[in-house]
Amino acid sequence: MDRIQPQSTALRRLLDERTGDLQRVKAEYDNYRKQVRRDRMAVREIAAENVLRALLPVLDAVEAARRQEAMTSGLKAVAEVLEAQLGSLGLEAFGEEGEPFDPARHEAVTHVVSPDATRLTCTGILGPGYRVGERLLRPARVTVTGPPPSGGAGEGERTGEADRGGRGCREETGRPT
Repeated sequence: MDRIQPQSTALRRLLDERTGDLQRVKAEYDNYRKQVRRDRMAVREIAAENVLRALLPVLDAVEAARRQEAMTSGLKAVAEVLEAQLGSLGLEAFGEEGEPFDPARHEAVTHVVSPDATRLTCTGILGPGYRVGERLLRPARVTVTGPPPSGGAGEGERTGEADRGGRGCREETGRPT
């Protein structure tokens, strides 16, 4: 009987060891599966963003065609389907006159100084911006109107304020040169 007790204890210890090993391997495998799923989703999102970014010139061409002349019913139908399908993939256009200038979302192409302005504001939309969720695909190209430079700031500093993020900006003051 004394021999059975130590053997039973040894078997119990070995069973507990193997059970612990199996639980650790299962947890590692579950974590691996979750990581693979996250990686696949990230790759899918990046691929969709790349396709959407590549189609932005097509949207620009459609918009240019709309501005130039009335579109035929066939081209209008294609444009509507294209826009609807891109929208279903999460593509959103943004950029409206009157919204505050945000250098993270807008590319200031022109800066106009106005004594009536109290802050930098988008006063002209030269081209819409596009995003997917919170990810920026292309900034909106805008004309920015802002207040004149304050006492110590020179015009170059004001242009720099509208130009954060390394985007070019041409300043117009309305004064003769």
